[in-house]
Amino acid sequence: MPKPQPVPASQAGGSNVLLDLWRVVSTFRGRVLLSLVCLIFAKIAVVSVPLVLKRIVDELSRPENLLVLPALLLTGYAALRFASTLFNELRDLAFSRVTQHTVASYALSTFSHLHALSARFHAQRRIGGLLPDIDRGTNGIAFLLGVGLFTLVPTLLEIGMVVAIMTARYSNWYTLILGVTFALYCIFTVIFTARRSMVQRRVNRLDSTAKSLLADSLINYDTVKYFTNEHGESKRFQGLMDHWAEAVIANQKALFTLHVGQSAIIALGVASVMLMAGRDVLTHGMTVGDLVLINAYVIQICLPLNSLGFVYREAKDAMVNAEKLFQLLREKPEIDDPPGLPDLRVAHGEVVFENVNFSYEPGRQILHNVSFRIPSGGTVAVVGGSGSGKSTLARLLLRFYDVGSGHIAVDGQDIRSVSTRSLRAAIGVVPQETLLFNDTIAFNIGYGREGATMDDIVTAAKAAHIHELIDSLPLKYETPVGERGVKLSGGEKQRIALARAVLKNPPLLIFDEATSALDSQSERAIQAELDQLSVNRTTLVIAHRLSTVVDASEILVMDRGRIIERGTHQALLQKDGAYARLWQLQLRSDDLEASERALT
Repeated sequence: MPKPQPVPASQAGGSNVLLDLWRVVSTFRGRVLLSLVCLIFAKIAVVSVPLVLKRIVDELSRPENLLVLPALLLTGYAALRFASTLFNELRDLAFSRVTQHTVASYALSTFSHLHALSARFHAQRRIGGLLPDIDRGTNGIAFLLGVGLFTLVPTLLEIGMVVAIMTARYSNWYTLILGVTFALYCIFTVIFTARRSMVQRRVNRLDSTAKSLLADSLINYDTVKYFTNEHGESKRFQGLMDHWAEAVIANQKALFTLHVGQSAIIALGVASVMLMAGRDVLTHGMTVGDLVLINAYVIQICLPLNSLGFVYREAKDAMVNAEKLFQLLREKPEIDDPPGLPDLRVAHGEVVFENVNFSYEPGRQILHNVSFRIPSGGTVAVVGGSGSGKSTLARLLLRFYDVGSGHIAVDGQDIRSVSTRSLRAAIGVVPQETLLFNDTIAFNIGYGREGATMDDIVTAAKAAHIHELIDSLPLKYETPVGERGVKLSGGEKQRIALARAVLKNPPLLIFDEATSALDSQSERAIQAELDQLSVNRTTLVIAHRLSTVVDASEILVMDRGRIIERGTHQALLQKDGAYARLWQLQLRSDDLEASERALT
C-alpha cells in the first residue's frame, strides 16, 4: 500500500478537517472497501441474531409440536454471534494500517511543517504548549478515523436495518416511539455537546498553558536556583492548576448532565416500547418470541444509540483537539521557496549587502541602508553595541528573514532567487551559544554533514582540537552530552560547534559572537582554530571582543542599525572615533581582568 501524503487543512471548520482526512484515507481505497464489507457482514449477523432467537423461543414454547430439537437454529444462533465478532475483528485488522499510517503521516507532516516555518514563528512559540497541542491533535485524528468512523457508520446501518424490520413486522406505533426517542436523543445530544465543547476548549487551553509553564520553569532550572524562587514557581504553577482543576470539574458537570439526559431519554423510549409489547402479548396480538425479538432489538438499538451519543460527543472533543494541529498546519512559512528555484552556485564566494533595510516588526526598523562587500576569501567583521543590528546581518544572510528593501547577493545571485536549502548548505555557522542534541558527541559532530563516517568525525574533532579530550573519556565519542549539552563546558561546546563547521566544509562562514561567552584564555585557544578555519573562506564575523577581529580585511562599526565607521583595525584607531573608544574600553577591561587573575 502506498503511504498517504498529508494534506494541510485549507480552512477552518470540521467539514474541511474531515475532507482532508478523507483525501489521506482514500489512498487506501482497497482496505477501506474491505473494511466496509466486513462491517456490513458483521451488522447483518448482529441483526439476524434476534430473528433466530425469536424462532427458537417460539419453537420451544410449543414443545408438544416438536419432533426433534431445533439444533440447526441453535447452532445458527451461535454461528451468527461468532460471525459478528469475527467480521468486526477483520474490519479492525484491515483498517488498522489505514489509521496508523494516517496518524503517522500527519505527525510527520506536522514535524516537517514546523521545521519549514519561519524564525519569527519559532521566536514567538512556547514549546511546552506546542507539544500537547500536537499530541492531542494526532490522538483526535486517530479517534475520528477509527472509533468515530467505525461506530458512526455501523450504528446508523444497524438502526436503519432494525427499524425496517420492525416497521415491516409490527405496528407503526413501535416505529413512531423509536422515531420520537431518536429525535429527542439527537436534539438533546447536539445542544448539550455544543455547550460542553466550550468548556473542553478552556480545559485544553489551560492544560497547554500549564505545560508551557512547566517546561519553561524546568528549562530555567539554574535561574530558579540562583534566586531561590522554587516557592514562587510552585505558586505560579499551583494557580494555573487550580484554574485547570475548576475547568475539568465544570467539564465533568457538563458531562454528567449530558449522560443523565441521554440515559433518561433512552429509558423512556425502552419503557414505552416494552409496555406496548407486553400489552400485545397479553391480548394475543403477538407471541412471546415477538416480545423477545422486540426487547432484543430495542436494546440493540438503544445501546448503539448511546454509543452514537458517545461517538458524537467524543468526535466533537476530537475536533476541538485537532483544531490546534490543523491551525498549525495552516501556518504559512514566511520564507517559502516557489517550485523550480535553482541552487546557489558558489564560484568565488563574494557576498554583497546593498542598501539593506529591515525591521522585525512595523515601526521598529533595525537596519538602515546597510551596504558592504565581503570579497572572495576575505573576512569582514562587524562590531557595535547590543541592539546595533550585528546579528541581524547573519540572520538575513542565512535567509531566516527576508530584507525589507535592498538585496543580498552571493557571487552576483540574489539569495531570494535561489533555493534556501542550497544557500544554507553553502554557509557554516559557529554561533554564540551552541545548543547540542541530547545524544552522543559523535552524533553532534556528525550533524555537520549527513552521512559522515566515524573517520570524518574524528578528523573534524582533531581539527577543532577536542579529540584528545574526547579520547580521554570512558565512552569516548559515544559519551552523552545531556540536554542542550549541559554535561560539557562552554569551551567544549564551542569546539564541537567548530568541529561541525569543519566537517561541513562550507565556502562561506559566519562567526556570530562565537567566543563572547568564554573567558579570555578559552577565547584565545578557540580563536586560533577559528582563524585557521576561515583561511580561504569568505567570512562574516559578528564580534563582541575587538581583539578577535584585528586581522579582518575590513571592520564595520554599527550603531542603531547604521554603519558609522569602516576600515582596517589600524585605520579605525587613527580616526579616533567610535571604534577607538571601544578599543580603549576593552583594553581597560582586559587589564582589570589580568589584575584580578594575578590576585587570585
